[in-house]
Amino acid sequence: MTRTLVRRAVLAGAALATALLLGACGGGHDPMPGMQSGHATAPGGSASPGRASSAAFNDADVMFAQMMIPHHQQAVEMAALAGTRAADPEVKSLAARIEAAQEPEIKTMTGWLAEWGRPAPMMSGGMNHSGAHSAMPGMMSDADMARLKAATGKDFDRQFCTMMIAHHRGAIAMAEDELAGGVNTDAKDLARQIITAQQAEIDTMNTFLARS
Repeated sequence: MTRTLVRRAVLAGAALATALLLGACGGGHDPMPGMQSGHATAPGGSASPGRASSAAFNDADVMFAQMMIPHHQQAVEMAALAGTRAADPEVKSLAARIEAAQEPEIKTMTGWLAEWGRPAPMMSGGMNHSGAHSAMPGMMSDADMARLKAATGKDFDRQFCTMMIAHHRGAIAMAEDELAGGVNTDAKDLARQIITAQQAEIDTMNTFLARS
């Protein structure tokens, strides 16, 4: 009788330990501090490849998108001026490429923020660059933009290249911050693209300024 009771006690203890272990393995865990994750699902229920919310993201990823959107918006505004003010065809062509590249990137980053449940930066009509936005690296002031808008011909070409070089360098610095602190794969891929493309454009503009 004593042996039977002992055997039953041992079996009961083993069953309890197994239940506790399974409960611990199956329990949910909060994400690491500062990191969130989500899952984007395409129509039909299948995962949508390339969607930023399909992977983890953190505060650095959010800041990258929230800052780069108005930064890109100003670059697009500057580039749009070249169509009627630039004299050199190369400057006009470069400005058109900047517009064509950065407008889709703005839409992409705005979509990420919506998927992440984070607010997109609000820009008033006419692009207000004062306040927090002017503190971003490479961002032109209202006075800079007014001076560029007043310029035409070769003067515009030189001012555009000089300002856009500074603007691009600011974007590269922000992209490097994303690579150092971000975790989202899509955001880091975009940061690498920005560094590569905008450094090449800086080289082109420096060559133009050297001969103008």
